[in-house]
Amino acid sequence: MVRSGRDTLSGGGDFRIRWGSAALAAMALLVAGCEPDPGNEGSPGAADGPADLAGDVPPPPTFQVDEGWLPEDWLLGPGLGVTVDSRDHVWVSFRERGGHLAQREAEDIPDVDCGLPAPLALELSPEGEVVQMWRDRTEIPDWPEMLHGIYADHNDYLWFIDRDQHQIIKLTLEGEHVFTIGRAGETGGSDDTELLGRPSNVWVAPDTDELFVADGYGNRRIVVFDAETGEYLRHWGAYGEPPDDDYQYDPEAEGGEPPRQFSTAHGIIGSHDGLIYLADRGNDRIQVFQRDGTFVTETIVAPGMDFGLSTDPDQTYLYLADGNNHIIYILRRSDLEVVGEFGGFGEEPDQVQRPHGISVDSQGNLYTAEQADQTDGRRVQRFLLSPGGQP
Repeated sequence: MVRSGRDTLSGGGDFRIRWGSAALAAMALLVAGCEPDPGNEGSPGAADGPADLAGDVPPPPTFQVDEGWLPEDWLLGPGLGVTVDSRDHVWVSFRERGGHLAQREAEDIPDVDCGLPAPLALELSPEGEVVQMWRDRTEIPDWPEMLHGIYADHNDYLWFIDRDQHQIIKLTLEGEHVFTIGRAGETGGSDDTELLGRPSNVWVAPDTDELFVADGYGNRRIVVFDAETGEYLRHWGAYGEPPDDDYQYDPEAEGGEPPRQFSTAHGIIGSHDGLIYLADRGNDRIQVFQRDGTFVTETIVAPGMDFGLSTDPDQTYLYLADGNNHIIYILRRSDLEVVGEFGGFGEEPDQVQRPHGISVDSQGNLYTAEQADQTDGRRVQRFLLSPGGQP
């Protein structure tokens, strides 16, 4: 079901293609080798809509899992976010609480000793080698116990989303603290211009340095800040309307129409043509906006958690991680039709378990973070764009 703020965008066939390979998963790294310690388990401006891609649309991309990218003997804990920086280094954020411990004594992995806690953040080279692991950062005020999301922007700053303390922390790639948006333990509702309400994910516009925040689990809005200064700029709710924290959806009173407010604004991403995509997880939908908050369109698809975009110039395809149903969807951006999907619950390389984060590198390869309850399903995977599969 696609609904538009103007007219419904150009239609397309209702079909899906299912492949048995692709998707990715991550979970707080414990680097394996030792036996587990039983005592420590644990375009600037606003486009009117997606580019008109009709007539010469490339086929949906296909992927092949890269089974040898990371060692099979690594033990992982629940991973929440994944992002790729300008060097194609992969960063993963983890839910440390309930995670495992590092279990490998290895000289080739910096700062890792058998029995140390799993990191909150992990940097991997394109070859899958560990570059950095961050745990406690006592020099940074109110350092979180878990990182819900992580994002590397075009200037190679890292944005850590501290959901439970209502903060967003900006760091350099070396871990230097730049500033924090929000205050630990404080929230003021969806119209507050200084405080956040359990934010989920962020995206930074390369041309304007605007930080778009899915805010999120407590609040019901997209809020925008200046990424250079942290200054508040604007915010909006579903359909570009003011957010209402007291809203209760009544399908009978509203004639079965979709809810007028967000229910867990979770994943967020922007495209080259000036559009913002929001995964309204609790309402099983994607809403699309201009950067000024003008509503463009929506589609009812799945309880999406995070987004990626294909790397062709038109960014023809949008990838959506559905952590509830263990699927990665491929949507055509021109009309938000689902044209492909892969995954399915399981521990095989071509399956995924609760994919929570997703990202795409410069070559079009796909990464996801998986936070399955089962240890064997907690993994970081890379899915290579198949030869000829690039749109």
